[in-house]
Formats: sequence, structure tokens, C-alpha cells
Amino acid sequence: MSSRSPAFLGHSIRELRGRLGLGQQETARRLGISISYLSQIESGVRPLTAAVLLAVAKTFPREWSAVSPNDEGSLLAGAAEAAGDPTIAADPVPEDLLRRAVRQQPLVTRRLVAVHAAYRRSQSQLAALNDTVLEATEEDAPLPWQEVRDWFHNAGNYIDPIDRAAEALHAELTADGRHLGQALERRLRDVYGVGVERSMPAGAEKSLSIFDALEKQIAVDPSLPPESTNFLLAHQLARLQFWQMIQDITQAASFRSSEAPKLLSIGLANYAAGALTMPYTAFRAEARRTRHDIDQLRSSFNTSFEQTCHRLSTLQRPGAEGVPFFFCRVDMAGNITKRHSATRLQFARFGGACPLWVVHEAAAIPDRILVQLAETPDGVRYISMAKGLVKPTASYLRSPRRYAVALGCEIDHAESFIYADQLSLKGASSATPIGIACRVCPRNDCEQRAFPPAGRPITVDPDRRFAVPYSFT
Repeated sequence: MSSRSPAFLGHSIRELRGRLGLGQQETARRLGISISYLSQIESGVRPLTAAVLLAVAKTFPREWSAVSPNDEGSLLAGAAEAAGDPTIAADPVPEDLLRRAVRQQPLVTRRLVAVHAAYRRSQSQLAALNDTVLEATEEDAPLPWQEVRDWFHNAGNYIDPIDRAAEALHAELTADGRHLGQALERRLRDVYGVGVERSMPAGAEKSLSIFDALEKQIAVDPSLPPESTNFLLAHQLARLQFWQMIQDITQAASFRSSEAPKLLSIGLANYAAGALTMPYTAFRAEARRTRHDIDQLRSSFNTSFEQTCHRLSTLQRPGAEGVPFFFCRVDMAGNITKRHSATRLQFARFGGACPLWVVHEAAAIPDRILVQLAETPDGVRYISMAKGLVKPTASYLRSPRRYAVALGCEIDHAESFIYADQLSLKGASSATPIGIACRVCPRNDCEQRAFPPAGRPITVDPDRRFAVPYSFT
């Protein structure tokens, strides 16, 4: 059908009415036209004008598209649905502009309709995933650790007053050239009367540290490496030194569970410990100088590999931002136990990560750095660095903790990330195609898929065998 010829689509209108079980009177009422006019359209006496066609598209968007999938009317229906979607905050599109777009820019209009269809599918996937999660909980409320995780995410994982206070405290503690570990012990003892005991009381062997407020003593697991001991002491000093600040932030937060404020106070003290052992300005400058070489940074600041990676993901001070990184920690079962992203990559809120992501391989190969160029379904490429870590224990009876950490950035920051040097960044097929998680991944050609995407119907062909026994559209 020519884009400018009259649209004699009476048969399509009759088919639409039949599918919906509507009479002419009700159909005419919904379209805002007379019954006689509708009868003339259906009998082929009069064409479907642009105004009536748009009314059909607005009134029956999905049904009209199914009845007339290949003509201008279908395109106008899709464009009207996309332009009028109430879930998208945008100015309304005038009817004449929609009609003109369909006639003059059909390729652009079809692309708009396709993008809107993809958006609707993604919303259906998220809704289905959310329903699955809610069904697994006893009530429609997030768990305490989820509330705190989301609080840090919404704060951009950068807490300005604590970060600046910790940086100032570091400068004060090390002004006389004293080693930070010694300075931490001295401040705990001289200001707060807290002694440090490098042994654990009987029955508490599985604890990393225990603070006795009455005895004013902190016991630390003697098997811990120096960087872990320093972090625990920094954590305890932060609880005492920044008590009022932490309390103010916690009280200002809005949580539904009673346990979340306690978890947030621990998280804020941990944040302060990281900022105290790796002060912002000095750490950011050294990170830029070394091109974010984790081993060089941890050597300079006497911190662990994980602590250093996590700190790099928090360098978002306004006016002095660092490279936007994502950071996560993954256990041997694939569960993401820590997560933060200052990039466009957002981790799945529930469940594990994509099995094609290099962090899973790193978890099985400790003490070896692996790198990967990965591409998400939206076409964005990321450089990932991952390393498997083992935290030993002081007894054969206690299994060591095994996991992997990953740090990465978008490809635009490759020059600032030393781990990009050994990767081929330009090839069309040089990136590993990854998703966020199987339940929300739209890739139909992944042989590692564990589950079909939520909200998508699957197709099963018993006569054809593939690595995954179904497909979807």
C-alpha cells in the first residue's frame, strides 16, 4: 500500500471487532465516529482516514497490530502506543507529527516502535523477576541487608562527611611519621583507653575481633595478616571517633526493618576504615600514577587486594572523581556477596552473575589475575580484572574462605587501567558477550544459559538438539 493512497481497511476493522467480540455500535462509540461511518468503512465504501486510523491505533494498539502487521496502519498503531506510553515521562507527541513521521520517516518510526517493544519486554522481565522474589519472601518488604545495600548504592558508595573526616584523621595520626598501625593502637589507647590484645578468648576462635566495652579492650585474631589487623583497628577507632556522625547518618536513613540501622552503622564504620587506611587525595593520586595497578597500590598503603579494589570503587568525590569502576565479590557458588557500580553496568539484585564473566573462573584459580574484555547486551564494553583469593584460618578444622573479587571500567578508560594493556580492544568479536543474569538476559544464542529470561515464552523443538533445549523471541 502506498503511504499516500487511501487506506481501505474495512476487512481489518471487521476482523478486529471479531477478535474482541465487539458490535458496530460499541466500536463506533470507542472510536468517536458514527455507526453509519463505521459501516461504510467496513463495507469498503470509504477509506480509513488518518484521524480514524490514529483513533484505532490509540484505542486498540496491541489488537490492531496483530490484525494488520505489515502496513502503514500497523506502524502508526505502534508509534501511537510508544508515544502515548504513560510510564515514560515525556511531552505528548501531536497527532499530525505522528502521521507525518509514518509517511516521511518510516525507518526511523519503525526503530522507535522496536525500541519501545524492547522496553516493554524488559519491564515485563523485571516484573516477573520481582514477583518471583516476592513470592520467596514472607512479606512484601526487603530484607535488612538488601535495604542497606540499596542505601549505599543510592549514595553512590561515597559518603562525603565520613570520607573527609577519615582523611583528616589519617593526616593527624601520621603527622609524626608513625606507621599507621602503630598510630591506630596509640590513638585507641591514649584517647579512648582501649587496649589491643592479639589473642582470642576461649570459645571465640571463629571471631575476627571482639570489642569489650566494659573492659575497654579489643581482641584480634592473631592469625590475621597485618593489613586485616589494621583494618579492624581502623574500624574500631572509627566507631569511637565518628560515633556521632555515624549515628546522625543512620537516624536520617529511612528503613523498614529494625536490624537495618545496625547493619548500616557497621557498614559506615567499614567505609570509614577504608577511607582511614587509604586517604582519598593521596590514594587517588597514587592510583592515577600507577594506572590503578592493585598490587602497587596495596604495597604503598599496606592494604589487602580486596580492600584496595573496594576503595577504588568509592572514589566519587565531587570535583575530584576517580575512574568510575564497578566492584564485586563472588563466592565459590557464584553468589555476589559485595557489589557496587559507578558505571552503567548494574549487577543483578538477586542470584548470581553471568557464567561467562571471568570472575567465576578466577574463583577457581586463586592468586592469579585474569582479565577480560566483555560486552553487555546494550553494546557497552567493559574491561574486567578478577582475582581469586583465599583467606586462611588458624586451624585445619576451619575451612579457609575462598572467593574472587572483580574490578572493571568501561572501555573509554582503558588508558587509565593497566589491565587493559594485554587486551585487543577494537575487534568486533574480541569481547566476550555477557549478560547481567540469565533471568534478565535477552541473548538467545548463549550456550551457557541456565534459565530462560523471565516473562519470555520459550519454543521447544524435540527434533533439534542444542546446548540449551529451548529458544525464545
